[in-house]
Amino acid sequence: MSRILLIWLIIMTSYKVNAQTDLYLRKILERNKDSIFNQILNYPQTYRLQIIYTEINRDQKNLPSFKDHYFNYDPDLYFNPASMVKMPLAFLALEKINDLNIKDVHKNTTILFDSSESFHRSLYKDTTVSSGLPTMAHFIKRAFLVSENDPYNRLYQLLGQEYLNKNLWNKGYKDVRITRQFMGLPQEQNRITNPVRFVDEQNNNLYSQPAAINKDSFDFSREIKLGKAHYRRDTLIQEPFDFTKHNNLSLKTMQQLLQSVLFPLSVPEHQRFRLTKDDYHFLYQYLSQYPSETPDPKYDADTYYNSYVKFFFRNKSHTMPPHVRVFNKVGWSYGFLTDVSYVVDFENKIEYMLAATLYVNSDEILNDGKYDYNDVGYPFLYQLGQTIYQYELKRKRKFVPDLKDFEIEYEKRDPSDTRPVLKDVDN
Repeated sequence: MSRILLIWLIIMTSYKVNAQTDLYLRKILERNKDSIFNQILNYPQTYRLQIIYTEINRDQKNLPSFKDHYFNYDPDLYFNPASMVKMPLAFLALEKINDLNIKDVHKNTTILFDSSESFHRSLYKDTTVSSGLPTMAHFIKRAFLVSENDPYNRLYQLLGQEYLNKNLWNKGYKDVRITRQFMGLPQEQNRITNPVRFVDEQNNNLYSQPAAINKDSFDFSREIKLGKAHYRRDTLIQEPFDFTKHNNLSLKTMQQLLQSVLFPLSVPEHQRFRLTKDDYHFLYQYLSQYPSETPDPKYDADTYYNSYVKFFFRNKSHTMPPHVRVFNKVGWSYGFLTDVSYVVDFENKIEYMLAATLYVNSDEILNDGKYDYNDVGYPFLYQLGQTIYQYELKRKRKFVPDLKDFEIEYEKRDPSDTRPVLKDVDN
């Protein structure tokens, strides 16, 4: 253990602990003797580690029940959700389109973004799709497959800051606060979103939405500052980084959001999204499809390998077990790594949910681009994923699950497609 890391551990373990851990999950995790894995388990507050393992059992009618197990779970322990916010916005965007109930307006309809403010970025073409036309379906694909950022901004702009927060609160996700696009805008500019239009093949307007302005206030009374210093552009500021007004939602809320779409009948009706059967199939496909399988966008399969956004299975081989699919969303930023997953093994007939987040930034400087992802974060999440997966392989079930609802016919690339691949996207 390096001297810097040791000092960091000593300082950080002085933090107040107010977290939920159950003995059942602790015993499962303690079976893994990997050194990095145990280093983080032994200092959960240092790494701001939180884990939720959800055991799924089916009855004789194949109806699932869910039992959550926690390790150091604390809804008040802040972590930056990063790209995790793309998931609820994708669900809400599909719901909003359905609620519009306008003929010929659907997720595959061309959507255009105008500008009404100097900081707005208009959009009339999408070069990542063969048609060149932006659609909400394609934005969601890009947000899920390799976690691209601009699609998130477009989801945010379609919904508007007030609409997206109020609708998530009304569904019972009370700790959600989504206030920022990924554009480096100040707080007040994030309140004003672009005018949006859906158009037909002849570019005729089907629906126009004016610029939206959120005049409601947020509760920023709880101050959240991390680290000892941070960079602002190229200048090192010898002060903690201020996350007080950043996006925020708990790990449990993220797990519930994913569960509400994968298992809508398992949550109260008000927590569900108003989606069509085709929407559900679409989401299941792109939450679990690999970039290498996807013809459009045509991502470089070496850069964006199969386990690229499957942190619980991401290792040096970059491969995935052929009989396993992971329906998930991940996020990484400021030294935080997060994954919320539903894992299915079709060969061994097992299923479970696993959610985790941790912070790996031993120099305590933020915005320097130097985080311990590769040496600490990714290896830990892989070990965690494999620990739960191996446990699930041996866990006895009264009824074998029928998993046909999650069997997807995935896309295949055409070997004769000579279009250049995408190797460098903003994510």
